[in-house]
Amino acid sequence: MASVSAVQTIGLAFAAIVGETRATADPAACAALAVDGKIPAHVVYPAWAEEVAAVLKYCSDHDLAVIPCRNGAQLGIGNPPHRYDVALSLKDMNQVWYYEPADLVISVEPGMKLGDLQRFLARHRLWLPLDPPGGERASIGGILAANAAGPLRLRYGGPRDMVLGMKIATTEGKIIKTGGRVVKNVAGYDLAKLLIGSYGTLGVIVEATFKLYPRPADTAAFVLAAGTLEKARDLRRAIQQSPLRPMRMALLDPGYLQYLRMTNTLTEADEGWQIWLEAGGSAAVLDRYARELEKIAGAAAVSLRRRPWDATTEDVWGRITGYGLHAGSTPQDWLLKASLPVAATEEFIERARQANHPSACQLACWAYAAVGTVYLWLMPSSNATRPSLELVEQMRAAVLELGGSLVVELAPADFKSRIDTWGPPGDDFEVMRKLKAAWDPSGIMAPGRFLGGL
Repeated sequence: MASVSAVQTIGLAFAAIVGETRATADPAACAALAVDGKIPAHVVYPAWAEEVAAVLKYCSDHDLAVIPCRNGAQLGIGNPPHRYDVALSLKDMNQVWYYEPADLVISVEPGMKLGDLQRFLARHRLWLPLDPPGGERASIGGILAANAAGPLRLRYGGPRDMVLGMKIATTEGKIIKTGGRVVKNVAGYDLAKLLIGSYGTLGVIVEATFKLYPRPADTAAFVLAAGTLEKARDLRRAIQQSPLRPMRMALLDPGYLQYLRMTNTLTEADEGWQIWLEAGGSAAVLDRYARELEKIAGAAAVSLRRRPWDATTEDVWGRITGYGLHAGSTPQDWLLKASLPVAATEEFIERARQANHPSACQLACWAYAAVGTVYLWLMPSSNATRPSLELVEQMRAAVLELGGSLVVELAPADFKSRIDTWGPPGDDFEVMRKLKAAWDPSGIMAPGRFLGGL
């Protein structure tokens, strides 16, 4: 009998674990889950947590590099993988396993989309207040793996603040449980904290239990036409020092506002910088926001608009938080994410704009005001001048000097292989390396993608 090729042998092994229809080596299916030009030889679609654990055990025993995924909303983040043999697609793991609205608790599988979860919760006027990159398309597993959050973090915190417990599949073929299903249970929090934000380099989250929040009775959007970056900083400080507690705030520069107009998202022709703010509560609470913001705007001599909560307003917030749906419209675009102390937000933006001046690339910027997150979208100019490694390193140096960090979330393929997208490792890198060795001794979980090539 003719010998079976290695690919066929591995495919048969996966089929034995998950079933013949849930494992494929089809070139089109594999190419659809490529990461930085590397295409896996196999795609596996487990339906149960135990199947995930069994697949990971097989990959570990046979030295097959595996990357967990769902929609790919976060797959572009990180260094190019050293190797990539198996795409572990969690798209079929999208069930709700436990739901108790009275206790504000839900347990779901990682393949569920955030939008589907929000619609499920809406019938009891509950929600999971997250607005990550990728928006409604983002999967629960991807959100946790990347610790992804948008400007709603200002009011509600991030994924780490909402997780009560998890089930994790390891490369040893085990299922580990951490935490519980009650809001007061914090057992195992540190273990969950390790997996959240590890970008699939330690294990695979196969179930997560969240604490939920009541939806606001109503919401309203306000726009402050700051004009200048300096005035935007003063407005941000005034809002923070006021009694107001907005759900989220965003600072938009003229370049990003121009993008919104080009896409017909906005029709207003205001010049300069803007602060967008969303508030939630009863009609009386929203009226109070309007009065307080009128005072702040009047003191700064800027205009204030209260926007109707309509499709256009939702679209703007969707583009602010779900940049992955539109940024990177050409292969030469860069997307940089800076995380720094809130007080340094505007200073970093100014330094980044000054650093960009000699290269004259197109620059659009938006920031999650009062959170300390700044996005820089760098695009080739009209004369084809494109961003450079030197420009990115200048911006990274500015962030480090201000006490923050900068991650290259999107970059042309020829540049990404020449730069560590995460930046220089910190003092805790040795601890991270030991954790990686303990959780993934074979080095098969997304090898090379994380900080320092972990």
